[in-house]
Amino acid sequence: MADRKSSGQIDLSNLKAILKMEGQTITCPVIGDVTIYVQASGASDQGTRASNEVVILTVHDLGCDHTMYLEFVEHPKLAPIRNRTVWVHVDVPGQGQDAADLPADYQFPSMQQIGEDLIHVLDHLKIKEVVCFGEGAGANILARFAMAHINRVLGVCLMHTTATAAGLMESLKDKVMRWKLDTIGMNPSAENYLLLHRFGATKFSKASDNEELKAIVESYQETLRNKANPRNLKKFVEAFLKRTNIADNIKKLNCPVLLVTGQLSIFNGTTKGLHQSILKTCGDKTKVEFIEIGGVANVLEEKPDKLVECFQYFLQGIGVVSSVPMQNVVRPPRGRSMSMQDYDIPLRQRLFSAQFSSSPPISCSPPSLDGQQSASGGASTPSTPNSPTTPEIKGFIDQPLMEVAEPI
Repeated sequence: MADRKSSGQIDLSNLKAILKMEGQTITCPVIGDVTIYVQASGASDQGTRASNEVVILTVHDLGCDHTMYLEFVEHPKLAPIRNRTVWVHVDVPGQGQDAADLPADYQFPSMQQIGEDLIHVLDHLKIKEVVCFGEGAGANILARFAMAHINRVLGVCLMHTTATAAGLMESLKDKVMRWKLDTIGMNPSAENYLLLHRFGATKFSKASDNEELKAIVESYQETLRNKANPRNLKKFVEAFLKRTNIADNIKKLNCPVLLVTGQLSIFNGTTKGLHQSILKTCGDKTKVEFIEIGGVANVLEEKPDKLVECFQYFLQGIGVVSSVPMQNVVRPPRGRSMSMQDYDIPLRQRLFSAQFSSSPPISCSPPSLDGQQSASGGASTPSTPNSPTTPEIKGFIDQPLMEVAEPI
């Protein structure tokens, strides 16, 4: 199946800097300046890119910036589709590493305002349509973006998403953390909250496969302590705390949706709740997929290979990167195809003419293997050295022949 022309022409002639993963600032009317980064494999700064490439728009989670997605995009299993995609990463104002304090008179936008105003990023880059890809707070923002600009969205992949307003316990924890961020900067209470937000109640055992996860968590802690601006982060957390309920208007999210959560994520229940809300209002339930990965809290960090598979199938389901081979699917060797003249020959005549032909036989289906069940479920007869039946004909005899009407 040919790929749909999804993204339109992507004008990169003025984006030489960001093709080198250097940030470019785009001014939006409501949220102000946002920094974007374009990650494109084999990108060239000459002219425009192909019209069938898929543009993927990302927004990061609390305590993170665009770098949380870089390793995932470079994952080896994503290589088949990496040359067919362009990733546009958006940093929420003031959330980049080593960011300066936001101006004193800057009014930090709400989650809804961020989601709605991101359309100006697409307009500036001359991008027609995107696939949205986000986690946590970023997934909430992208869900709002898709609901506000559904005609610019091919589909959304949302991880650990919450569609409801903050509950009482979440509000109390956030208020304590925000106060400490504002008065004493990054501290153990704020750090523990953000770790719980991203990784759940992670407990490390002696198992060697947990060493990599432990390193990821420690790297995240290092970023929080030394690279995140706590005063700016406090404003983002506050906006997330004051988020409005989008579940009541979720019927506006009428594009294909992939919801992903880890079994141990603290947002497992809210992601399932969002799935049920979408199913109640959507007209076509086949457009909604829910994936739960067992034994992990953060799918992006702990099981990126599984996420790659899910995301590729999702992209192919919406009609893009269709020519890329499916993950973990082994295609059987293909025999010689039949011509139109071959199809006009009655089946029985084709079978017996193949017995006396020196060329490989033409088959409608692959012959069954000795000692195994045939495609129709019956047992095949083991071959004998002196059997007069050739292996080519034997494969067909073992399977029931269709009755084909011969021309009168």
